[in-house]
Amino acid sequence: MFKNVIAPIQAWLLSQGRCVGCGTPLAEGKSKQTKFGHQVTCKCGRIFIEKNGKYRRALLEEV
Repeated sequence: MFKNVIAPIQAWLLSQGRCVGCGTPLAEGKSKQTKFGHQVTCKCGRIFIEKNGKYRRALLEEV
């Protein structure tokens, strides 16, 4: 039930280009190119993948 409440909020934050943990813009994070796309690390330690201007959380095999 808790996940049903949090998931839409996290999706909205990612669509805005913000971290789901701390809310800071992902453009301010550390970025490096990988074979999966741009890997962006937020200041809180969460890792995201950017492809075609859209962000998503990185999978374990992408880290």
